[in-house]
Amino acid sequence: MKMKYTILYVNDVEASIHFYQHVLGFPIKLRVESYVEFDTGDVTLSINSRQDVKEALGLPVPEANQASHTFEIGFVVDEVAQTIASMKEKGVPIIKEPAKKPWGQTVAYVSDPDGHFIEICDAVS
Repeated sequence: MKMKYTILYVNDVEASIHFYQHVLGFPIKLRVESYVEFDTGDVTLSINSRQDVKEALGLPVPEANQASHTFEIGFVVDEVAQTIASMKEKGVPIIKEPAKKPWGQTVAYVSDPDGHFIEICDAVS
């Protein structure tokens, strides 16, 4: 078994497309109405309209929020501080500034338009 994709349920598909495509730089691999896949490397990141999923499955899809970080998405970059500075210039909410961890990794945290918790880090050294 291997992980192939993850789907984030979002309120505003267009705002999320802007964030993941234009702010983070991931090209769109597939779009079918409100379902979008981004090419992020080995694992595909997908988004889908929270409302469409609710209607299709008949189940409520809870909102992401800053108070209940139940998961995070991690993206590895070469220069964490430089990436965070660029994100600040683009108005991305910074949750935690870059910090060096005891295991040698530099880690920072940001939020996407729906409040999903995103880790920006370098490779573990």
